[in-house]
Amino acid sequence: MLKAMSARTDHARIGGLARRLDAIALVGICLGFFVVLLDATIVNVALDAIAASIGGSLADQQWTLNAYTVTFAAFMLTAGGLGDRFGARACFLGGLGIFAAATALCAAAPSISVLIAARAVQGVGAAALVPCSLSLIADRFPQGPERTRALGAWGGISGIGLAAGPVLGGFLVGSVGWRAVFLAAIPFALLAVVLVAVAVTETPRRSARPDFPGQLLAIASLGAVTAALTTASRPGSRAAPIALGLVGLAAAIGFFAIERRTHDPMLPLEVFVDRRFSAATAVGGLFNFGLYGTVFCLALFIERTQGHPATDAGLMLAPLTVVVACGARLSGVLGARHGPRLPMLLGLGGGLIAAALLGLVDRHTPAWQVAGAGALLGLVGLAMPAMTSVALAASPPGRAGLGSAVLNSARQIGGAIGIALLGSVLEPHHSPPVLHLAMAIVAASYGVALLVSAIWIRRS
Repeated sequence: MLKAMSARTDHARIGGLARRLDAIALVGICLGFFVVLLDATIVNVALDAIAASIGGSLADQQWTLNAYTVTFAAFMLTAGGLGDRFGARACFLGGLGIFAAATALCAAAPSISVLIAARAVQGVGAAALVPCSLSLIADRFPQGPERTRALGAWGGISGIGLAAGPVLGGFLVGSVGWRAVFLAAIPFALLAVVLVAVAVTETPRRSARPDFPGQLLAIASLGAVTAALTTASRPGSRAAPIALGLVGLAAAIGFFAIERRTHDPMLPLEVFVDRRFSAATAVGGLFNFGLYGTVFCLALFIERTQGHPATDAGLMLAPLTVVVACGARLSGVLGARHGPRLPMLLGLGGGLIAAALLGLVDRHTPAWQVAGAGALLGLVGLAMPAMTSVALAASPPGRAGLGSAVLNSARQIGGAIGIALLGSVLEPHHSPPVLHLAMAIVAASYGVALLVSAIWIRRS
């Protein structure tokens, strides 16, 4: 009897230690995504301060954001494949190292061109973090409620990065200077390195050859399309954006042709046979299109049209990002009980209504109304872990890295296009930015995402 009691005690201790290691591992993994999203939103409120310090037009400000998102999207598929080949843990730690080094270079940038280049390198590091973080979660937590809760925590902790970005960025710009907004991410990146190195084990490996032609065409396509949309708002000849758009289209056609024929494609097209995966990927692109584009436009509108300083702009954007973070955490709970469809429909429906309300604001709208409409838009956070859960469940067996990479590539592509397209319709060269047309486009995008979710995502 004493032996049985001792065995049960030992088993309980082992179980408790395993749970603590799981918690430490999850925090370390989530911190990687946290710094990615912190850097995505903290920079928005610093754009005017950066332009005043080292120069830069509106197009340069768009590229300060999109140099990051374009390389992020373009390299994510390759990073997901490298994670499957060399181990997600090794690629995750390598991505953190690249991200931290590039972030330090951003803080020290002497010119806008150096800053944009450093932001592009940041995107390469971030590209390794997101798909590998999801691969590590999929490997550590079995499919079912346990994984759903882990994804909810992943969305919630990383969502804090979205929430903290505008407030922290506005405070740092106002009190220390714009360079501090980059330095803020480095301690979190270093802590993530320590926790992952201590508590996370390596994932199984899968042999595959790098797809260099596909990678080059992906970069060319995304870069050219983003450049076409960014330059479309400039006065003068329309030849440049049209030419860039045609180059992007040709590169995209070449990319899909190569992916169809190559032995180890960075984007195996058969993953889209599963309609759940295709639907989650489409929703992911539309999700970031609206969210990233709106945060960019709102920051410009609050500072330039309404004349608020960066500190106030950060506070006005905070409700939006706080609700995104809370919604991402709540999504895990709802998804575990009711399946992914319900949180996706609730989140995207809230985003559609909020975008319509934001389209009505003008320079005289009180700050609390702008912040309140932004908070309602934050309900889209409900959709983030839910669509991720759908994509992981619908990924080919043993290819969680690929599935997460495809989904998050689509999200970053949507974000880059959102910033470029919505920024181009603000007409900043003729008048202070107005939101009417931009928010109408966002409302339409969330309407399409809502329809896709209602038709193709199962109830449970």
